[in-house]
Amino acid sequence: MCTASKPEGEHVNVRFGLTPEQETFRDEARRFLSAEHARGSFTPLYDGWLIGWSPELSHKLAARGWIGMTWPAQYGGQGRTYLDRLVLTEEMMRAGAPVAYHWHADRQVGPAILAHGSEDQKQWFLPRISQAEVSFCIGMSEPGAGSDLASLTTRAQWDGSGYIVNGQKTYITNAHRASFMYLVARTDPSVPKHRGLSEFIVELGLPGITVRPLLDMAGGHDFNEVYLDNVRLPGSTLLGQRNQGWNQIVKQLDYERAGIERLMGNYLLFGDVMAYVLKTHGKREQPVADAVVRAKLSELAVEMEVGRLLIYRVAWILTEGKVPTYEAAMAKTYGAEFQQRLANTATRILGLHGQLLPSSKHRLFHGLPATCYLRSVMQTIGGGTSEILRNIVALRGLGLPSK
Repeated sequence: MCTASKPEGEHVNVRFGLTPEQETFRDEARRFLSAEHARGSFTPLYDGWLIGWSPELSHKLAARGWIGMTWPAQYGGQGRTYLDRLVLTEEMMRAGAPVAYHWHADRQVGPAILAHGSEDQKQWFLPRISQAEVSFCIGMSEPGAGSDLASLTTRAQWDGSGYIVNGQKTYITNAHRASFMYLVARTDPSVPKHRGLSEFIVELGLPGITVRPLLDMAGGHDFNEVYLDNVRLPGSTLLGQRNQGWNQIVKQLDYERAGIERLMGNYLLFGDVMAYVLKTHGKREQPVADAVVRAKLSELAVEMEVGRLLIYRVAWILTEGKVPTYEAAMAKTYGAEFQQRLANTATRILGLHGQLLPSSKHRLFHGLPATCYLRSVMQTIGGGTSEILRNIVALRGLGLPSK
């Protein structure tokens, strides 16, 4: 919500804020998450939207209508705005809530089905997503097709009665526990690479699908390789129009890049380090070092607020029914690089103890600083590299020439 006034006829005073209803909703979400944490329903996690797998908590959120909340009521949604959804997701990030079970389905697969799916797909999948009955992973990247996604080689060949899929996907988050995969495959290799792609909804229990773990630098397992060996898909699994997948993908990526999780995934570390410095540095006889540390944390606090404004801007654009292309790219780039700066600053402030992983008995903050530092490397890669996203800002936002 934005209000403007011009009291003296010279300057316009602009105030940004949420509606009273949205502020009430924030309080409700905060109380709910606090109560669930207090009763032991979950342990707060860094990147809980990626690694925090809790069907139980997702079911409780679904019971409140907080999954698919922007979708029409006929498909299990609440018809609420993207600003409402952002208020909820921001509180989940603050709480470190483990919401990976429904995250990808709620954030991008559901909107893709709503925009491009058949009526049967909408009627079957959307209510089940909103009730946390199914979970999704995203089958886009391949060993030779990351930033240049259109170069993917996974094939889906029509044999007259269905599609036969062969190929490999990599860095697929939660493929080892999701029930479905949103899959992008090449259906026409004879045309330019951007024109021969299609999207599918694939049940991960089908014969011919093999999931193998990929461990990250911190020893965590949420990434996977997925191999598809003569996997048969009925024609009804095609999402949208055949060979028009690229046009559908670029719209979905705006949803993937626009969320506040890109900024606040390691918010727990932000709060812990702030509290640690306020508690310890004021007692030390190191006024110069103390001033440097406080200045750095103040800088991070300001950067956090700037990031929030960029993301609220994207939510406002979505609420108005528009497509945030370069705005989403800006928000994702800023948020990912902020998470890296925060993790780097935290480990420097905390010293050697900040470098200990959870396996050490001397770990500080349960090994969170070191884990965040190691995992922050992927932030500027997954969901679109910073280089690619800066190109989007340059071309679509600033109108710069492509050559």
